[in-house]
Amino acid sequence: MRFSFVSLVVLLAAGAAWAQAVAPAAPPVPERTPLQAHLTGPIPPLVKVEIVGNTIPQPLTQQPGDPARGRRVIADASNSTCLICHEVPALAELPDQGKIAPPLEGLGSRYTAAELRLRLVNAKLITPDTMMPAYYRTEGLTRVQPQFAGRTIYSAQDIEDAIAFLLTIK
Repeated sequence: MRFSFVSLVVLLAAGAAWAQAVAPAAPPVPERTPLQAHLTGPIPPLVKVEIVGNTIPQPLTQQPGDPARGRRVIADASNSTCLICHEVPALAELPDQGKIAPPLEGLGSRYTAAELRLRLVNAKLITPDTMMPAYYRTEGLTRVQPQFAGRTIYSAQDIEDAIAFLLTIK
């Protein structure tokens, strides 16, 4: 059987089209989530905080915290989830919660927003030997990867959103 050059080209094109039609779609490339926007682009300036006793009384942002967004911040495994160390009964549907730090059950009944804000900004100011990271600090840290130097783990809005969620855990 003789094939002409044109027949060969048509067969190859048809085969390529068929292969594309039946091949599984490539998974989409994940984009940075809005929760991680502060980890790319220009480094946002740190909000100055005033510590009063064991609190930071003033919010870090003008926008009030959003408990639904705070739930995502707390559970975001791509950016230092609290669930690595803490058990959060309010997030019981999420697997593999930590047991090396105190459970967060009843947290909203035990602490005020101002107390939680200091614990999230820099827990070492309350308990110097704590393993809990300073979520809103850029100085005095060790072993920071170059692409994260000068950046906080959570943005100022992440802190406020996380507080709003944590206060719902009664």
